[in-house]
Amino acid sequence: MTVPGRRSSTFSRLLRHGFTDPSGAERLLDVPGLSALRGDPVLLDALGATADPDLALRGLVRLVEAQPETERQTFTATLLAAKPFRDRLLGVLGASEALADHLARHPRDWESLVTYEAVDLHPGVAEFERGLAEAVDAVSLRVAYRRCLLAIAARDVCGTTDVAQAAAELADLATATLRAALAIARSAAPADAAMCRLAVIAMGKCGGHELNYVSDVDVIFVGEPAEGADEGKAIQAATRLASHLMRICSETTVEGTIWPVDANLRPEGRNGPLVRTLSSHLAYYQRWAKTWEFQALLKARAVAGDPELGAQYIDAVSPLVWQAAERENFVTDVQKMRRRVVDNIPAAQIDRELKLGPGGLRDVEFAVQLLQLVHGRSDAGLHSGTTLDALAALAAGGYVGRADASQLDEAYRFLRAMEHRIQLYRLRRTHLVPEDEADLRRLGRSLGLRTDPVAELNKEWKRHAAVVRRLHEKLFYRPLLDAVAQLAPGEIRLSPKAAGQRLEALGYADPAAALRHLEALASGVSRKAAIQRTLLPVLLGWFADSADPDAGLLGFRKVSDALGKTPWYLRLLRDEGAAAENLARVLSAGRLAPDLLLRAPEAVALLGDPGGLRPRGRDHLEQEVLAAVGRADDAEQAVAAARGVRRRELFRTAAADLIGSYGTEDSPREPDPGALVDRVGEAVTDLNAATIAGALRAAVRAEWGEELPTRFAVIGMGRFGGHEVGYGSDADVLFVHEPREGVDEQEAARAANRVVAEMRRLLQLPTADPPLLIDADLRPEGKSGPMVRTLKSYAAYYHRWSLVWESQALLRAEPMAGDRELGDRFIELVDPLRYPAEGLGEDAVREIRRLKARMESERLPRGADPTLHAKLGRGGLSDVEWTVQLLQMRHGWAEPGLRTTRTREALAAAHAAGLIPTEEAQTLDEAWVLATRVRNAVMLVRGRPGDTFPSDPRELAAVGRYLGYEAGHVGEMVEDYRRITRRARGIVDELFYGA
Repeated sequence: MTVPGRRSSTFSRLLRHGFTDPSGAERLLDVPGLSALRGDPVLLDALGATADPDLALRGLVRLVEAQPETERQTFTATLLAAKPFRDRLLGVLGASEALADHLARHPRDWESLVTYEAVDLHPGVAEFERGLAEAVDAVSLRVAYRRCLLAIAARDVCGTTDVAQAAAELADLATATLRAALAIARSAAPADAAMCRLAVIAMGKCGGHELNYVSDVDVIFVGEPAEGADEGKAIQAATRLASHLMRICSETTVEGTIWPVDANLRPEGRNGPLVRTLSSHLAYYQRWAKTWEFQALLKARAVAGDPELGAQYIDAVSPLVWQAAERENFVTDVQKMRRRVVDNIPAAQIDRELKLGPGGLRDVEFAVQLLQLVHGRSDAGLHSGTTLDALAALAAGGYVGRADASQLDEAYRFLRAMEHRIQLYRLRRTHLVPEDEADLRRLGRSLGLRTDPVAELNKEWKRHAAVVRRLHEKLFYRPLLDAVAQLAPGEIRLSPKAAGQRLEALGYADPAAALRHLEALASGVSRKAAIQRTLLPVLLGWFADSADPDAGLLGFRKVSDALGKTPWYLRLLRDEGAAAENLARVLSAGRLAPDLLLRAPEAVALLGDPGGLRPRGRDHLEQEVLAAVGRADDAEQAVAAARGVRRRELFRTAAADLIGSYGTEDSPREPDPGALVDRVGEAVTDLNAATIAGALRAAVRAEWGEELPTRFAVIGMGRFGGHEVGYGSDADVLFVHEPREGVDEQEAARAANRVVAEMRRLLQLPTADPPLLIDADLRPEGKSGPMVRTLKSYAAYYHRWSLVWESQALLRAEPMAGDRELGDRFIELVDPLRYPAEGLGEDAVREIRRLKARMESERLPRGADPTLHAKLGRGGLSDVEWTVQLLQMRHGWAEPGLRTTRTREALAAAHAAGLIPTEEAQTLDEAWVLATRVRNAVMLVRGRPGDTFPSDPRELAAVGRYLGYEAGHVGEMVEDYRRITRRARGIVDELFYGA
């Protein structure tokens, strides 16, 4: 007896063992039959190890009280003596109030937990059938079912089986139960049984060998007449048997229910006949079935009834399952179906929904099933109805990354274990995580979380749900899936002969060489080869959608060889966004981007990052280049480092340009060609400016350390100053310096000239990269003048000697590198020259027109077609730029919008100021953008600059593809170019020449 005001030692021990109501537990331990065990540490330790010690003790008291007096001592002795039995029994009592109720009603059923032999650890269908053999009606079947369920739960809560094994045992018990129920139905209607053959096909989790404790058991019934029986009457008899089977399992009795049998996955659902013949099933699936019905059939498994008929059904529907991915919009249909499920979850439940919500079990199952259905057409190793087995097969086959599969497996097991424990408590069908603190505590403890069960449970649940959600998004919405689904079955796994025929049909000029590339990439049993076999059938089609499929495949082989030992490369192409399609477009579009990529293959990673193709600003680039230069040992290494940054960024720009021009499934074609042109011009300008800044820093450090004796700035001119450079453009510049305080002018001039010479030398060192040539010919006195001048010298020259063409050239002047304050002062100096007060006089206008006419007659290359030369030809870049520049010089003093170095910006400002009508401004802009794109396209396709369309048919087709013309329409492209530039030339004649 406990002394008032003092707590007994038992009370304290109960607290330590996890009891939340130790006072109540003390009273329960005093009941007859348990009082002798009150002080036994073995019992308290076993109770403390359960999910809910209070619940376990209450259940134990009820069980003891339910024992006949003559057997109570035997029970308690067994409880103390047999640890496996004690752990099993108390484990169940501490986790399931419903099974405690069953034991109280059937007090002898505890004996089913005593046996602890190897054969008892993992029973199959046959063992469960023996356990149900004595059931003769619905009530006795329920009792026998609960007895078998008791043993499954005992193994589960004690950790003898893992969650996947427990789910498989539950499915096997369901199979045995369906067979027993069918036997009861047959015995009740022997005439019906004799008239028909009936097969029961398990679907859903039962079919997939992954059943819950409480779940509908989805089935489909297949019937055929027995020999000599009328088909119509036989199907009626089969329907009666099937209906009786469903009632036996589904109806509520004094022993509760087993589970509902749900036949709504049958053809036409609840509106269709309950039982159909095999031929009727096939006719429906071949003509009327929806995508989700084939997804459901993935888990179909014959479990009861006529085994031969069941096998025939599975053999007949299996090919249809693995052809489903060929249906139109298959992948998007499955994705939409998953989204609809989430949309239909009540808002108040979505955060607690363990099964259907985002990051829940369905996310794993749908992702695995979609991958199975797409890739399983050509890989029978993926034909498993069990989620975790299929996931393992997907990982083994290279369709899912091993790390991703491992994380998904771990998360799925944890979430299924949560689901099992939630349902086990009261044997109710639910997928909602409870809100009550006591329920959460019991749930957490049942999963082995003991320090702070509620907090630990919430943390682990959210962690696993986040992993599932992330990987579901990655796998379920993988762009590659839809592309693979659109391939014909024979295109997925190609024999050498079939591959050769397909390559020829796709337009590969040298199928034999292409086949050698395929064999080199995909032969063997390595994981790398397996992933390549997944990627290549799709890539071949993407390469074929270009002007030069052979070049695309060759480039892919070279990149794959270069990155073959890099673990992330193939994973990136398989898993990340549109990376594979982006790579295919880039590799098959011409020479420049692949050449850049092969010199820096790690830049492939840019193609998988949604923001990876966005250009980086000049400040960011200059910071990176200067940091790389600062780490280099000498000037040559410094410039090599700067070139490395330039190479990568040129690839980034070229790839973005190509993908924006061609479009991919994830990134549609850029609707505004002008935006692409501006993006390229800005990006390459910033990159060249950062590279020149790096070369300047390297040249200064080589001789003077951190500071040159004179302040020094690089002024961009021409397209460089206008932010309109192309991939192969020179950098037109002027160099300006100003001696630092106390430095002799001649010493400063020598230093400035030496640094210019060193910069040019460094930038002209031999390299396979596109060159960056510095052109200073726009300086005062041209090639005859000094390479670099002081600001004062520029001022004197421009004041006394400046010609009108030099003022025109200064329209593009903008500081690009070096001393920013000095660069800004240079701009202040030249502004009055390029935007003269009151505009240009007529003499100056006539001189500009004369210079333009002379350039047209003298500088156009001999033999060049003036209607197709992008720079100097009719309506080309020069025509538009000189027209705009004339307007800038005449009106810039009065119109601030014209004071810009950018052609399109100035043209828009001239239109806004009423200097050019709308239609004429649009025509000039269209012509300038088109001519710029032609020059960019030629460089991308040929790998070297050019101002006119290439003559090689494949190169011309590639230029057409870049400009948005489909194969076979290059003639249309050329005529469109002539038409647009001809209209532009007419406007130039009027606005520039005054015609």
